[in-house]
Amino acid sequence: MPYKNMSDKRRHDKEYAQKRKEQAGADAPFQRLMNIVKVKIPKAGLKIAVIPDCQVKPGVNTDHLEWCGKYLAIKKPDVIIQIGDFGDLSSLNAHETPGSQRMEGKRYKKDLESIHHAMDRLMSSFTKVPDYKPRLLLTLGNHEDRITRAINKDPKLEGLMSLDDLQYQQYGWEVFPFLQPISVCGMAFCHYFPSGVMGRPITSAKSLLNKLHMSAYAGHQQGRDIAYAKRADGKDMTAILSGSFYTHKEDYLNPFTNDHWRGFFMLHQVKDGEFDEMAVSIDYLKRRFT
Repeated sequence: MPYKNMSDKRRHDKEYAQKRKEQAGADAPFQRLMNIVKVKIPKAGLKIAVIPDCQVKPGVNTDHLEWCGKYLAIKKPDVIIQIGDFGDLSSLNAHETPGSQRMEGKRYKKDLESIHHAMDRLMSSFTKVPDYKPRLLLTLGNHEDRITRAINKDPKLEGLMSLDDLQYQQYGWEVFPFLQPISVCGMAFCHYFPSGVMGRPITSAKSLLNKLHMSAYAGHQQGRDIAYAKRADGKDMTAILSGSFYTHKEDYLNPFTNDHWRGFFMLHQVKDGEFDEMAVSIDYLKRRFT
């Protein structure tokens, strides 16, 4: 159901932002809201792979996901985290006008088919490694939340579409709600961490440390930004903000802003919030596996 006018859209967006802020607890201490994920920690610490936003949609190249799966099969991280926005779900993009040229030909069914195909490519290699069963964690992003928003805007869609259509659980992922932060080995993960009255995303790694007072990883924002600090007990804190693991260019960005770093991160020796980060670019994966 399209909005009647821009005032109606702004009112709806404000109400929805408030609802999400309350669900995420944007004004409350993050540590109290964390969903603690208990994982058996090796003596040397965990090895965690973090896959940022893939924003898969029909027609885009997903070779890099197959390369990533092969890399994971070799390195065998203990935990693999997909930080959200694995799928783009462009058919549900509320920022575009229904019937516009950019929305022409977009279909929910095609979105789902592209997501399932891409997930098959990502997981085809490491799931076949004998005696290797990594913990798979997925924090939903704002693009997956487009399903929830569409139903909220038009209740007639309830029962016709749902987050279950993504089939993430069937692939073996433990799925956490949009804006539900999780804590793994003393480190926070979330698609983005909200702040302020409207719960808008924290947009720098330094601000993540200042707000959360603990090591953290967030996606959502293109490129990469890393910051370091010390806890009161002398232990290191590191925050990473990186949300682009795709090769296509986005129509809403200009040539300059489309030119950003793309890749994922391996976090080594993760223990009580401390770790050694290693960036793995798509360019490296391409050289390594083609």
